[in-house]
Amino acid sequence: MKVIITSKSLNASEHLKDTIESKFRKLGKFFSDDINVNVMLSLEKGRQKIEATINAKGTIFRAEDTTNDIYNGVDRVVDKLSAQMSKFKTKLQRKHKDNKVIQFADVPDPAEEEQEDLALVRRKKFDLLPMSVDEAILQMELLEHNFFVFLNMETDGVGVVYKRKDGNYGLLETEY
Repeated sequence: MKVIITSKSLNASEHLKDTIESKFRKLGKFFSDDINVNVMLSLEKGRQKIEATINAKGTIFRAEDTTNDIYNGVDRVVDKLSAQMSKFKTKLQRKHKDNKVIQFADVPDPAEEEQEDLALVRRKKFDLLPMSVDEAILQMELLEHNFFVFLNMETDGVGVVYKRKDGNYGLLETEY
């Protein structure tokens, strides 16, 4: 497992980098292929933030933590990733039954109380209306939703605008 560490407005010491690499390498036993882990360290509102993403050929594991002690944050992120793998082990086994990317024998079985079925509780159909990103944001705000799907007039692709935790907006765009 290759651990790629990037920092934004935070200087990571060599000791911190070594700690991150050793903790994340322990997750490497869950994967058969050489997988990359992208770890982003940043300073946000005076607190340290760690974000980790593992892309296992079609399945993305992601966790983040904001803390005053970056070392505890690293432990919590690794625990969250391990818990995700454990919680969704059965569903992932079905998805990857022919693909040997994830070593399911090494993933711990989920605790009984953690097992839950992911149930689709509502389905909604709507027309994709062509509009600009600004119009989509306005429409989302008028509907008081936290996301809105639209046909982007500028790109002729499907787009999704969403409200971020920091109060700003994000845009998801499709590629063909």
